Amino acid sequence: MTVVACGACAKRNRVPDAAAGVPTCAACHQPLPWEVEANDATFTAAVDTKIAVLVDLWAPWCGPCRAVSPSVEAIGRRLAGRLKTVKVNVDEAPGVAAQLAVQGIPTLLVWRDGREVARQVGALPAVQLERWVSDHLETHPTGRRP
Repeated sequence: MTVVACGACAKRNRVPDAAAGVPTCAACHQPLPWEVEANDATFTAAVDTKIAVLVDLWAPWCGPCRAVSPSVEAIGRRLAGRLKTVKVNVDEAPGVAAQLAVQGIPTLLVWRDGREVARQVGALPAVQLERWVSDHLETHPTGRRP
């Protein structure tokens, strides 16, 4: 469970790490940013959702990881209701890193419908990262745009 402030009314809300729907503010019913941390035991449940997921595989000692983290969080806030962000510390979740064949960090993944649809290894500037995420939110699994 994570506590987040609503971007519309600033009310603080508890948001579950995994849920069937999209979290909304208890006061104003606007979509909330859905930001969670996952490890080997919780990763599968964290990415099992109806909306797209941006997975950030990082480590605390990695400078580029720390540089991209504020952009990941900002994208999650801007795309509240359309995107869930899941942060995975690869030092604490080596099983997830192995399962996803992560060979360099930061590694950013976009997941939809229970599978990876895009991968970015290395830090991108904020504008390019947001464009990359947005492009993969709008693309169908067949690779065609709607």
